[in-house]
Amino acid sequence: MTTTDLTMPCTRQARDGGDYLPRGYRSYMNLSSKSLEKLRELINEETEYRSGPKLVQFFNHLGFNDSYRQGFPSRWMYTDQCLEAINGSPELDKCIRAVLNPADFIGKVPELDAHIASFNQYLAFDKWKIVRNGAEINFRRLEKVEIDEAPSYENSETEDEFLRREFTNVSVSALGLEGSVSEILDQRIKEIEKCFFGKAYLAVILMAGSTLEGALLGVANNHPRSFNSAKASPKDGAGKVKQFHEWTLSAFIDVAQELRIVQHDTQKFSHTLRDFRNYIHPFQQMSSGFSPTDHTAKLCLQVLKAAIHELGQNVGKIGT
Repeated sequence: MTTTDLTMPCTRQARDGGDYLPRGYRSYMNLSSKSLEKLRELINEETEYRSGPKLVQFFNHLGFNDSYRQGFPSRWMYTDQCLEAINGSPELDKCIRAVLNPADFIGKVPELDAHIASFNQYLAFDKWKIVRNGAEINFRRLEKVEIDEAPSYENSETEDEFLRREFTNVSVSALGLEGSVSEILDQRIKEIEKCFFGKAYLAVILMAGSTLEGALLGVANNHPRSFNSAKASPKDGAGKVKQFHEWTLSAFIDVAQELRIVQHDTQKFSHTLRDFRNYIHPFQQMSSGFSPTDHTAKLCLQVLKAAIHELGQNVGKIGT
């Protein structure tokens, strides 16, 4: 196998199609940019963390001819380019089956079903749906957009209600973190507020995400057994819990809610912050046309304040 110039990665050998969809399907999936973004997240980190070499290996199984070496582009850019190259082809179906392979979720099938349900929320707008039948992953063409109802939670807050919650003098001292870490996080919160009032909305979004992740990492480091034992803790291909430095913000949020140290509403809106935080990459922002508003920044700042407040109230209950 020859190597590829990685300044133009994702070189794919021609294939003769293949039979990756059940008999009777008229076409292969051609997904929207939003669905491809979600698929990229599933590949890169949500199902497992894939490093650059692992991503090359993953896509080479789909007919690409790349090698990992110096000058390799960012993981998200490489994955985006590869997915764009196979969109609408049999290899896209094979890609989805590979990332959602039931054999990789032995002992954690509910986690697989959760990934499928989440992805289906995006695929619905492309009029496609993933259906797991035992160990088989199949695709169903929809006649119209079908949106599954999200699970209902008693007393769940609307976005407006969440934004009306008031938090004054938010401090991370109650989290019990190392003194220097607490000081840095407190300084960041003050700086984020200055950015908000200065209408630097993108800075608010990016800093709020990293600050929340830092606070959750600090709590996890103080309570490793509880975080590692949670059902939502991310696992590698062998079913072993990943090291904390490999966890995503999404994983920290979900485990914190499972441990009941943040409320469901804070978890729900935290995922909104996580999604917006992806625009730290300029090319990602450019391709999506994302332009942050004061409302978006306010929501992200509110998520950070709510999470810090709830963590401070509940961190002492971990393990009790």
